[in-house]
Amino acid sequence: MNPRVDEIGFGGLKLLQDPAQFCYGVDAVLLADFCRAKEDDKVCELGSGNGAVSLIISAKYRPAHITGVELQKGPYELACESAVLNGLQDRLSFINRDIKDLRGRLACASMDLVVTNPPYIEKGRGFISCESPQSLARHESSACLADFINEAARLLRCGGRLCMVHRPMRLPDICEYARAAGLEPKKLVPVAPKKGEPSNIILIECIKGAGKGLQVMAELVIREPDGSFTPELKRIYGEYRREDQK
Repeated sequence: MNPRVDEIGFGGLKLLQDPAQFCYGVDAVLLADFCRAKEDDKVCELGSGNGAVSLIISAKYRPAHITGVELQKGPYELACESAVLNGLQDRLSFINRDIKDLRGRLACASMDLVVTNPPYIEKGRGFISCESPQSLARHESSACLADFINEAARLLRCGGRLCMVHRPMRLPDICEYARAAGLEPKKLVPVAPKKGEPSNIILIECIKGAGKGLQVMAELVIREPDGSFTPELKRIYGEYRREDQK
């Protein structure tokens, strides 16, 4: 590994990233903002990679504790180092393990919030040239979408929330697997690259034990026609924080 230290904002956060591995993108930032963690929440991130989502959630919402779970050793080690680098090791910890092998580490109904940015490409679809960190981050390998949702359901208390970022084409699968696991889809945010373009990302919140009723929120647009971030994306990235606090 040849990691670099990136200053990513959000209150002065620093993130260790290895350019040879999978680096975080806008999906991670959207998920961290969307989850709206509370200060007394116990949070778990399934598939935490280099810890970007967990770090941003910790800075934005300061929940009681976040536990990240990551299968790949390289990103896991970077996440642990980033937690120490930012002085967050008391509120942020990571586990190097398959999400299907957590029963001896994380108890049932022990979490208020689970967040996840799982691999987007379904197992058996798409071409994997090698088992590189990038390929493993994009393609379902050991765990599939149903495994992420089932483990979230196991970890969540009744009334707890699962927040996920994924692709629109997997929305039917998400809803099917979530309901089968006792998680009811309650909020959906479509995300488009530019106004007038089809959504290529979705943010979805499911609540354990909730009644039926899905609320589709206003579309979130990432970029203006000139390629710059929209005001909403600037807010999410924290660029308007000083103005908002006046």
